[in-house]
Amino acid sequence: MCMVRSSHILAAALFAALLGGCGGGVAPLTFDLAALPPAGRPIAAGRSIVVSEPVGIQPFEADRIIVRENGGALSFLGGGQWADRLPRLIQTRLIQSLENSGRLRSVSRPGDKVVADYQLISEIRAFDVQAATGEAVVDLSLKLVADGTGKVAAARIFTARVPVSKIDAGNGARALDQALVTVLADVVRWVNSGR
Repeated sequence: MCMVRSSHILAAALFAALLGGCGGGVAPLTFDLAALPPAGRPIAAGRSIVVSEPVGIQPFEADRIIVRENGGALSFLGGGQWADRLPRLIQTRLIQSLENSGRLRSVSRPGDKVVADYQLISEIRAFDVQAATGEAVVDLSLKLVADGTGKVAAARIFTARVPVSKIDAGNGARALDQALVTVLADVVRWVNSGR
């Protein structure tokens, strides 16, 4: 009986070892994106905003860091990934940056069931490292839509470019993070200006 039990344990251990080896290679590094820090003392404001998750083409829907090759083809940068799906990560940093500005009554997600004055709708037009120019490019299109009427109150495209010293996961992620911080600062100013 003891012999049978130990052979089952040995078989389970060998099976687990085989499965562990199937992954092969090193796990990719995981990178996060930063929100703007708190701006200091809050300023009273009356508007509330719901921030929708950005939309984008299929490659931007994943958690992979993207390189735009010379011919325009998109590929994934090996060895790195984002901490979440890119659209959800950008939505979270938009919400945190707007909250940290202290200029809005409330900032929420569509599922939060908060009555809002405006909905912030966005599209990811670019969020990649461009091999031809050696730059990280963040390009977001945003619309402020009146929640009651659906009328577009304002629309604007925000773009930032940051040089990348070397096209690899670490340098690419850092440069994309810097570019996003620039875009976030512009978005927060734009939203808080009432336009």
